[in-house]
Amino acid sequence: MEKRSAVYTHGHHESVLRSHRWRTAANSAAYLVGELRPGMTVLDVGCGPGTITADLAALVAPGRVTAVDTSREVLDRAAEVAAERGLDGIDFATADVHALDFPDDSFDIVHAHQVLQHVTDPVRALREMRRVCRPGGIVAARDSDYAAMTWYPEAPGMDAWQELYGRVARANGGEPDAGRRLLSWARKAGFTDIVPTAAAWCFATPESRAWWSGLWAERTIGSAYAESAVAGGHADAGELAAISSAWRAWGERDDAWFMVPHGEILCRV
Repeated sequence: MEKRSAVYTHGHHESVLRSHRWRTAANSAAYLVGELRPGMTVLDVGCGPGTITADLAALVAPGRVTAVDTSREVLDRAAEVAAERGLDGIDFATADVHALDFPDDSFDIVHAHQVLQHVTDPVRALREMRRVCRPGGIVAARDSDYAAMTWYPEAPGMDAWQELYGRVARANGGEPDAGRRLLSWARKAGFTDIVPTAAAWCFATPESRAWWSGLWAERTIGSAYAESAVAGGHADAGELAAISSAWRAWGERDDAWFMVPHGEILCRV
């Protein structure tokens, strides 16, 4: 079977990993937590720096979690998080979600957070996640929806960011408005017992909006996303700098408010 590589638009710039390290099971996988039981086996697809992974491992202990990502470097960071928390029930491996190197029926839970928006074939990815999930188990996925992100006050540079990000992500083979498509993709992958939900992150306190605007200001000019924008002819350095400045200006407003909506699916195998 031919493997298809996932294309990760953001890359692993420090501004990207800083946002990922903020994520927890509570703020990013609450829709799944109620299904977890001690002794379960979990596959965490696209684990990144491993903060959600570590939370999942604590919840299913003495069960085991297998954490996979395409980047060996980021897996090393995830292993450091596990070691810092004293968790020894996590295994780490590189993997392509389109062709997982695990036998059929290997895990009770297969989880992917912010992964399907970046892959070349999300339906095939969900079929693979289903293949390695045991009968009666759950495939869980959560993805944001960029076109549905909204903010206040209005800022022309922010509109330019939203439009540009969509073009860059799609040129990389992804679908940035994945959240609204999860249910459709799951049905096409053959699931029939699906619980679809939605949730949101909100950045509106002085601390959270400064953090959110700052990391996007950095990401816009310094990450793999910025490199893709320039290399693909979507924007030049001056346009990226203007968008970065717009992010910082928005974040300095006392009334600034930003919402990131997510689609979620729990698919019973």
